[in-house]
Parts: sequence; C-alpha cells; structure tokens
Amino acid sequence: MTDTELLPSPPSLTKANPSSVLIFQRKTGSLLYAAITTRPDIAFAVSRLARFNQNPSEAHHIAADRVIQYLYHTRGLAIAFGGRTDDTRANTATAFVCASDASFADNTPDRKSSQGYVMTLFGGPIAWRANKQDTVTTSSTEAELLALSQTAKEAIFMSRLFKAMTLKLNEPLTINCDNTQTLRLLKEDAAKLITKLRHVDIHQYWLRQEYAAKRVLFEWKPTTEMIADGLTKALQKQKFRHFVQMVGMVDISERLRTEKQMEALKEMLKARKAEENPEIIVRLRTSTPEQLPSRKARS
Repeated sequence: MTDTELLPSPPSLTKANPSSVLIFQRKTGSLLYAAITTRPDIAFAVSRLARFNQNPSEAHHIAADRVIQYLYHTRGLAIAFGGRTDDTRANTATAFVCASDASFADNTPDRKSSQGYVMTLFGGPIAWRANKQDTVTTSSTEAELLALSQTAKEAIFMSRLFKAMTLKLNEPLTINCDNTQTLRLLKEDAAKLITKLRHVDIHQYWLRQEYAAKRVLFEWKPTTEMIADGLTKALQKQKFRHFVQMVGMVDISERLRTEKQMEALKEMLKARKAEENPEIIVRLRTSTPEQLPSRKARS
C-alpha cells in the first residue's frame, strides 16, 4: 500500500475514453468479487478504487494493476478458522469477535471519514466492510460513533442469525473500539456528546440504549491490536502484514503444492498400472456389463 491518496481526475484533463472506462470497471469488478468473498485484506484498496469507475485516469489504472499484482503474488492466502499452536490467535478464548474503526476526515475531496468493521468467528473473518461515511463529521468521536453504530447493527443481526442456526456462544456480544472518548460517552451517564448533527446524536443515544440493555457491550482495544485498522487506512508494509495475520489469513501455498504433487503422483500410478496390464484395461473399458464375468465365474 502507499500513503499517496487517490484523487479524482482534475477538471483540466479530458474525460476518459469509453474503452479505458470499460477496462477499469472490469478490473474493479474482479477485485470487488475477491474483496467481498475471501480477501478482506484488499477491501480498503478496492473501496477506494471503485470511486473512480466513471472517469479513471492513468494513475487509477496503475493503482488497480498494483492490487491485481498483489493478489497474484499472495494467491496462497486463505481464511483460516480455529486456533493453531504457531499463531497468537490460539491464546484467545473469544469465539465471536467484532471490531469497529474509523479514520477521521481522510477523504480530501469532501472530508468525509472512512469506516470499517471486521467480525471473526472461531478465528476466521465471516463479515467485513470498508466504506466511506455518508456525512461529514466534525470530530473523530463523531466518526467513531457512526462506525460503531454500523458495526452494532451488523453484529446484532449476526447474533440473531447464530440463534436461528442454534449456535450458542458463551460470551456476550462485544465490539472492540480504539477510541477511549467514544467509549466514555456510551458507558458513562455524565458524559454526553454535544453536537448539532442530529443523526450523530441519534446514533449516540441508540448505542447508549443498547449498551444499557446489555444487548451490546463495548471494549477498548489499542490501535496496535485493532483488527479493523487495515479497513480504514493504508498501512505500511510491516503493519499491513500484522493486519493480515490478525484478521485470520494464512498462507496455504505449501499445502496446495503438496496436494498438487499428490494428485500428479496418483495420475502417474494410474498410468503405470495401465502400462502393466493394457489388455485388461481395454477389455474393462470396451465391455458391456453383460460381457463382464460374474462373481461365480471369477471365483
């Protein structure tokens, strides 16, 4: 990932030709499929690229090609469920983990904030999202409140889905957040956010209501342990690798290579058997069931 923000094409440039638009839309469409299904590590990058589908520039094409190259070089990454002895996730006892994060006013053209969430079940991600907020907020606390509200709604839906599937979890529904001021507003009666943004105020009181009813709990997590951090901003190489590990993705390239070698070995053994007894193989392939000897005749 790069720290350089992708911006819309400047008005001085001519509009992209239809063929360039079509090629870029095909790129983002393919990337979106991967980001939605099995690759949460590219969700933030693809959400940014999809904003320029109508008028992509050469810089946007280069950025999309970089994501495609990253996918090719990391094609062995897969979602893993369950703890392992060589993974820090093996020491965690929580089965269902929800994490919410926001990046305040990081979109230069309109100064809207980015938000994202990740939900993991038994160590592997089952739901994630990276998107831009619909409204401009005036503080990081307001941005975090909107992100928490989105995450809480999805988490409540997931808990109801688990109940319908008769999947019972031993721990309460808890959402991780790395903003202490936001958590203080939701947990303490004396602390209240004074804002002129009516919809933000509504989200605040709804979250306080759900927390008071114990339907949703909130827990502070440091930014270094926040698994949703990579869905709201571009991370440096080392931090990005840590994010991929925290979100529950592992490299299974060696396993795939071993399985491919086993399949090749099986095909080779079949070919050798065919060479040793070619007449039997030919008779079995060309004979009808009536022509094959019965069990009594063979005994």
